[in-house]
Amino acid sequence: MTPRRRDSRAIVIGTSAGGLKALSTLLPSLPASYPWPIVVVQHLHPRQASAPAATLDRVAALTVKEGEDKEPVEPGYVYLAPPDYHLLVERGGTLALSVDPKVNYARPSIDVLFESAAHAWAPALVAVVLTGANRDGAAGSRLIHDRGGLTLAQDPQDADHPEMPRAAIDAGGIDRVLALDEIGPALAALAPPRGADGKEGSTAAGGADES
Repeated sequence: MTPRRRDSRAIVIGTSAGGLKALSTLLPSLPASYPWPIVVVQHLHPRQASAPAATLDRVAALTVKEGEDKEPVEPGYVYLAPPDYHLLVERGGTLALSVDPKVNYARPSIDVLFESAAHAWAPALVAVVLTGANRDGAAGSRLIHDRGGLTLAQDPQDADHPEMPRAAIDAGGIDRVLALDEIGPALAALAPPRGADGKEGSTAAGGADES
């Protein structure tokens, strides 16, 4: 059973090759009043500067920044994993950075983010798998799906690199397959905007589902 729109409290997104282009299309579809925080893993070269966050912050109405260790997750923000760090969500709605070994040949790893978010937030969680050239995110999206979260994947035929969304679909954990230009509007439609008082509309993603 997938969550009703008001049951969700956060979004996690995973992408790899072609990800900056995909995120540059998706994020501008979300208004500044969007009530749910968004946590993103994009595979990056370990020595890559934090250009993706700066680039995306220029085109998005939401604030885009690199996630910091022990940082509380707040609505109105998009948090990107820093290069060469896993980005996790902790119970209680804070971020954590880790230099644990690579998963699926990647650090940051999408599965690491998705699996931690599933334990912290599911079923009140939406996961999105975008373009990429490996299987990272397939196991994590299946876990989120199995815990009652809503899972979306970019249509492989629409992706610059179809392997990642295809692997997630083949793993049986995807609820909806959408073209890239449909994903942002779909996410916008899921959540009512925050009100002038910051309420849900307002919600920090805090409390965890204890399942």
